[in-house]
Amino acid sequence: MNSPFIKHVAKLRCASHVLSSITCFALSTYALQVNATDLNALPPLQLAESLDHANLQVDLNGYWYAEKLDGVRGYWDGKRLLTRQGNLIHAPEWFIQSLPNIAMEGELWIGRQQFDRVSGIARQHKATDLDWRSVSFYLFDLPHYPGTFEQRRTVLEEWVNSINESHINAVAVSAFKSQIALEEQLLSWTKKGAEGIMLYRGAGLYQAKRTYDLLKLKSYEDAEARVIEILPGKGKYQGMLGALLVEDSNGVRFRVGSGFSDAERKTPPEVGSVITYRFNGKTRYGKPRFARFERIRNDF
Repeated sequence: MNSPFIKHVAKLRCASHVLSSITCFALSTYALQVNATDLNALPPLQLAESLDHANLQVDLNGYWYAEKLDGVRGYWDGKRLLTRQGNLIHAPEWFIQSLPNIAMEGELWIGRQQFDRVSGIARQHKATDLDWRSVSFYLFDLPHYPGTFEQRRTVLEEWVNSINESHINAVAVSAFKSQIALEEQLLSWTKKGAEGIMLYRGAGLYQAKRTYDLLKLKSYEDAEARVIEILPGKGKYQGMLGALLVEDSNGVRFRVGSGFSDAERKTPPEVGSVITYRFNGKTRYGKPRFARFERIRNDF
């Protein structure tokens, strides 16, 4: 009577028939598989390929799309809430107590253009209860769950509806209809401050690698680079940051001199830190065009 299966079924409220028998069986079986692994090791996550909105070369029929939430990616391993780098997020007990003992993936999110705020809360070891009351956990997948995205989505939605917690939601998805409709949605969302769109192939299996089964679509491109040198400013920026000399993953070095607030120019990113920058295409030499600072990368 104390088997993991019975405990898991009770936790998911299967006994009260809130979830369908198929979903209960699937989640319970999956829980046994997850519990048989090393919970100290973060399983590899599925990573998105970038889709150039001006040149859609992937057949998107059969895909589902959702707003790309500009928050902190959270991975629930069945016991702990972690960043994608495997570091512990010190969420209060009430925030995570309804999460089951299966792997779930989502975004810790407050609202559009609120990344710095939610990132600051997630990094703190003792963030206030009031801070966490502003955060929601928007779930978008069940990592490593056997089944297609559409099957995983059905299980995820039934579970979210069963717990009825205001701070735990399933990311809203819509079926792809046409390239024009998708680009219109991208324009509408980005005008309201959204970061972009995520697309999920309905028949795609969860893969622990970068894959075209998961796509990101933005009105601009972005990437990461490591700070090599802080270059001094001139004129009105005398005594402050003028530009950053950075190096990308391919070893290409270039300057990022725009996108900084005055406060960021006074206290620039440290040498060795990683930044996210926006750009509009690349030159024939592999350097980004119109590179501009977006934020310090905090994969804490």
